[in-house]
Amino acid sequence: MTTPDQHASVRYLVDDVQAAVDYYLRHFGFHVNTNSAPAFADVIRGPLRLLLSGPASSGARATPGDLAGPGRNRIHLTVDDLDAEIDRLRQRGVAFRSEVTSGPGGRQILVADPAGNLIELFESAH
Repeated sequence: MTTPDQHASVRYLVDDVQAAVDYYLRHFGFHVNTNSAPAFADVIRGPLRLLLSGPASSGARATPGDLAGPGRNRIHLTVDDLDAEIDRLRQRGVAFRSEVTSGPGGRQILVADPAGNLIELFESAH
């Protein structure tokens, strides 16, 4: 799992990754960490890492059981070994909202907190 000294990441689904990158850089003082437009980019400002996922990214895939719209955004926790984390959580009785999916940046799975807010566990391909 991420440690307290790492960035806190939030994923936003966007229609145009480059336009979103330009907007956050121009208006809010973010800087580019990774830019794989048109699929994905991440920008950083202080401790916040904002993940911008375009329609071609794995993060923009429909959430199982949900239609498009609000509720698809989620916090994003990076793990070193996704399979080990899944096993650990299953042993604790945590239910998953998706199967593992793979995309340009790595592998991920979704969990929902007790209120239904989504948490993405993500293992980077790099």
